[in-house]
Amino acid sequence: MPPSRLDALYRRMLITKFFEKGWGEPENLKRLFEFRKIVSNRELCYKLIPPDYPVEITKEEKNADFHIIEGKFLTPLELYLPGLVPKAAQDAHFQMLLPLRWPDENFKPVCVHFAGTGDHFFWRRRNFIAKPLLREAGIGAILLENPFYGLRKPKEQTRSNLNNVSDIFVMGGCLVLENLVLLHFCEKMGLGPLGVTGLSMGGHMASLSATNWPKPLVLVPCLSWSTASSVFTEGVMSQSINWDRLETQYYADGHYRERLAKMVTIVDDAFVAGQHFVQHFNESMKELQKDIKSVNNIGVDIRQAATHPTFTEEKNSFNLSDPLLEKLQSVDNPINLSATEVEELNKKMLIAQGKETSPPSPSVPEISTENYVNDTIRSAGNAISSVTTKLMGLIQPDDDTVKHTPIDITKTNWWEREALQFMRGVMDECTHLKNFSVPYDTTLITAICAKDDAYVPRDGCTSLEEIWPGAEVKYLDAGHVSAYVLHQKLFRSSIIENFERAKQKYNPLKTINVPQTTVTFDELHSRYREANRKDPTH
Repeated sequence: MPPSRLDALYRRMLITKFFEKGWGEPENLKRLFEFRKIVSNRELCYKLIPPDYPVEITKEEKNADFHIIEGKFLTPLELYLPGLVPKAAQDAHFQMLLPLRWPDENFKPVCVHFAGTGDHFFWRRRNFIAKPLLREAGIGAILLENPFYGLRKPKEQTRSNLNNVSDIFVMGGCLVLENLVLLHFCEKMGLGPLGVTGLSMGGHMASLSATNWPKPLVLVPCLSWSTASSVFTEGVMSQSINWDRLETQYYADGHYRERLAKMVTIVDDAFVAGQHFVQHFNESMKELQKDIKSVNNIGVDIRQAATHPTFTEEKNSFNLSDPLLEKLQSVDNPINLSATEVEELNKKMLIAQGKETSPPSPSVPEISTENYVNDTIRSAGNAISSVTTKLMGLIQPDDDTVKHTPIDITKTNWWEREALQFMRGVMDECTHLKNFSVPYDTTLITAICAKDDAYVPRDGCTSLEEIWPGAEVKYLDAGHVSAYVLHQKLFRSSIIENFERAKQKYNPLKTINVPQTTVTFDELHSRYREANRKDPTH
């Protein structure tokens, strides 16, 4: 379905641009890319946060309906990557809403709510989703303030507009680690089952955070998808990005092109090609198998015939290994190629197309008829070309199949710019869910997506169902903005359903033993102070 016009109109009403200062310092990006490899591994990431991580309670009050607790703590990212988190954002602020009395002492559900783009402070989440969940189902809430938002917004930042691309990765790194602190905090209070949720950007932050908790965790991401790369390169948000600044900086500073570009990978280019291969390969196999056998027979004639120099120059057959050829010719069994066999097939196709030099052919018996050699070579070339064309058509999708249709924000072909490809790469590197661990229990996941979402395009991106087998995905006939306005009740009901599912599966809560870090907070903070003493710039 076409992207929502309301989404595009709403975005055009916001006149400011993101990333006005550029990509961020190359060295900071490098540190973030390296740290991502730790954060994306559940076992490693979980050990970064000691269960005794200190949380300061700054306010407590009770009213007629609920108990409010406010608190703060030092973001753990500052301890591990000193100097990356702005001073204003280093204290993580949160607000907690709990019922005055739990109806069931064995069921004290609490959900962490992550903020979407532009959701500063706690008012919106508290009134639209946390308080209704508390009234309807007795589910407590923790509202975590985003870095760069509300109480954590740097003075030099305008509204929600992050100054650097690196800021969004700092934000994500903070939230992933802060969520672990809060879940430990809840466990110490005897609360559970636990869950995470969020809308739009908050939904994706909830998804990333859920990957690192080694126990059952309810997850309900709303209006998000498997990666943020499409949001910033194809969706309507791309219109609010200062591409001129990013492109100029990318070309002016060789660190981005020569060092950082090699550290990132665009995930879904390979996914789209592979998806096309799986969908179309088997349906054309019978015809293809006949052609391969035909080429094989011609190859036999050539080996018996060719000695003329023209043969060694023009010979261009597949020369597939026997195991691979047997698999391709098998009609009865489904084709299941190993990574090595796929690599061999790709390489032989490139050779057949003349894009790669074939290894020297072994000597063959001499024959006397030059015309016969030339005719045989021509026949082989035509047959191989035919098979090559069909194989390449199966494995390499047509342009129309993988063609992205980003909104044209300039009069140039910006989709092909290296800077935009770099944006796709860095976003996939740090936000694509395929790069992170699969949550502990995917049956506790329900994602809610808008079919006509112009903010979060899904075409060409790996689906959540494929990344998280067992997860449920609900699709709304709506755009991003209309879904946010009209479907709050569905968001809440999905959260309630998943907590009920967790109650049935894990209540009374089982004790799940997981390896804990041997480092205490005091030791961690001592290392941090020592690092700052040696390098005051941090």
